[in-house]
Amino acid sequence: MVKNKFFLIFFSIFYLLPNFTFAVVFEVTDYVGETWFANPNEIIGKEQMYHKGYAEGVFYSCDFAGQSFTNTSYTREEFLENKEFILFKKHNIEFNNSDIVVYRITCNGENDSDRRVLYPFVRQDRGNIAYYLFEGAIYTLEEIE
Repeated sequence: MVKNKFFLIFFSIFYLLPNFTFAVVFEVTDYVGETWFANPNEIIGKEQMYHKGYAEGVFYSCDFAGQSFTNTSYTREEFLENKEFILFKKHNIEFNNSDIVVYRITCNGENDSDRRVLYPFVRQDRGNIAYYLFEGAIYTLEEIE
């Protein structure tokens, strides 16, 4: 009986954690909004990969140099009413009723000039689609691995 309770508690906690394991590959598939300086033709079709302390991709890279992340969960309504994410509402990005998780991924780097931040990286809880707000555009990334 104790083993069953332990398994149930462990499984429940694991299931409720946001779905971001740092072992994932995304492909950039689309964008909406204004690209101020970036050329979307050089971004669409490219990949963004995370694996534990390593990341490589079109938006962000970190070579085992102090990568970490934090996240904040929002309800759909909280997220769309947050002024920081107003472009998602403006461009009618559709979300289901699951929580939306916003990640801040950082890399300390080997020296001061190597420091990197990827924010906001947005995922729907338990989904395979992510969004990255870069300049005035929202890029759509689809999980491929």
